[in-house]
Amino acid sequence: MGQRELAVILDSTHDGMIAIDVTGMVTLFNAAAERLLGVGRTAVLGRSARDVIPNTRLGEVLRSGAPELNRQQDLGGVTIITNRVPVRDDTGQVVGAVAVFRDITEVRGLAAQITNLTQVQTLLEAIINSTQDAISVVDAQGNGLLINPAYTRLTGLTEADVIGKPATVDIAEGESMHLQVLRTRRPVRGVPMKVGPRRREVVVNVAPIIVGGELKGSVGVIHDVSELTRLSEELDRVKRLVRRLEAKYTFDEIVAVSPAMRTAVEQARRAAETPVTVLLRGESGTGKELFAHALHNASRRSRGPLVRVNCAALSESLLESQLFGYVEGAFTGARRGGRLGLFEEAAGGTIFLDEVGLMPLSLQGKLLRVLQERELVRVGDTRPVRVDVRVIAATNTRLEQAVAAGHFREDLYYRLNVLPIFIPPLRQRREDLPRLVSHLLRKLDEEYGRSVEDISPPALQELLSYHWPGNVRELENVLGRAMINMPYPLTCMEAVHLPPLEGPVSTGQNRGGPAGVSTLRQAVEKAERQAVSHALAAAGGNKALAARLLGIAPRTLYYKLERLQLSSPPESVCRHGFADVCNPMQTTRCP
Repeated sequence: MGQRELAVILDSTHDGMIAIDVTGMVTLFNAAAERLLGVGRTAVLGRSARDVIPNTRLGEVLRSGAPELNRQQDLGGVTIITNRVPVRDDTGQVVGAVAVFRDITEVRGLAAQITNLTQVQTLLEAIINSTQDAISVVDAQGNGLLINPAYTRLTGLTEADVIGKPATVDIAEGESMHLQVLRTRRPVRGVPMKVGPRRREVVVNVAPIIVGGELKGSVGVIHDVSELTRLSEELDRVKRLVRRLEAKYTFDEIVAVSPAMRTAVEQARRAAETPVTVLLRGESGTGKELFAHALHNASRRSRGPLVRVNCAALSESLLESQLFGYVEGAFTGARRGGRLGLFEEAAGGTIFLDEVGLMPLSLQGKLLRVLQERELVRVGDTRPVRVDVRVIAATNTRLEQAVAAGHFREDLYYRLNVLPIFIPPLRQRREDLPRLVSHLLRKLDEEYGRSVEDISPPALQELLSYHWPGNVRELENVLGRAMINMPYPLTCMEAVHLPPLEGPVSTGQNRGGPAGVSTLRQAVEKAERQAVSHALAAAGGNKALAARLLGIAPRTLYYKLERLQLSSPPESVCRHGFADVCNPMQTTRCP
């Protein structure tokens, strides 16, 4: 095989290849090396490698005779994995060195290194055996001439199966691209097919080998697409996640007919024009996240990201690393190179801290630092990092009680509570319900592929008579279940389609069964209410002690108090927040 043929093969691979001779002069610089390094081969060939290739270590390999394998290196913003090996002659004398490298952001794996065009057979063998791409070469008659180990790993075919055999021997499904290229003398790229007895799905690039105008054969590079498929699926998953995190809603999409809701929207509109921290307060399901989206979209940061994190959904250690990031080696299993936290990922945009009232006390100080100093310290590091992000927080807990009980920092409370916006529960904004129903029916129509256009007056009246402890989220759930209950031809939702609504305010009856029979949910809620009430009474109103008596975390107790709408007996907490120290009637004795 001549040098022209070899050059075609070398330029067909995705691995960058550089070779130097015994004097350190560059003798090989293939097309992939030109692409990765941004330098043309005419500017490199025949010159000293140290003068034209930044940070090259080929000279060290040439002097030491020792290979350097699987080394990571930065080249002008591109990270590569590289192998550097010496090239020896038949006597074992080092006559050059070669580097084979690959951009690891494009494909995983090794890169091999080889060189010296004068050592054609040695160089070809080293290249073929070290590249991660499967390579096959056929002669002008279409008979197998050469394959590499990667080809065998991919197809399951050995040299005995291929060398000297027709090019069709490896085709499980599709036409041999080698034969097509030999007929047309034109290269083909990106052709999908299945090869080998394993019927592996691959993409094939084949180029003709033409020397002096004479067709000598063709070279094929075969890529396994299974990894690309996996990466594509991962990319789709990330895109779906990004779509979920994008700020989708605006103030125009918030139904606000009632005075209380109009006030909340007007406050939020004014807040959007400022960089101030906003605290959204309201029961679960009232639309706090909807307000956060609208605030972000109406602000000057609307072109930046909106990142949401649920402070109650993650463990303390995981929440810390997610919010503030970490450096390499910060803990067992920490990713190499560390990781940016969500505050840094939200740079130039907004971070939405949902359920901030349930954030672990140990992390509240770090959040306070972000709000006060606009900087954070990553886990495992001591250096502060500046952050440019707006904070919108939301809670359905009574932060004032949490502060009094010592579960929430008072200084953080005042930092967050600069501009509180109270979002009323659905039972206090019944004027909004008809428009909410219309809006949700249109949304559910799209999701379920239905054509429900209206709701009957009796059905609407039944919805109006219910007290909606789950607020808008519960309303959407009820309408969705009703839509599933409707036969397909119907376009108007009737009362009979609605699922049982537990405890409507107007009648006090339960559509779920005969009079006097409670549902399981009602029975469980009643028992839970009694247990919480008894624990609070036994603890004298001290919620931390009551939580211990119940065997639950204080944060869980606060959640249950909110959900069950329970008020607790006065807790023995003085005006300074020292529980069980002062006489509640004589706070002047407080230490």
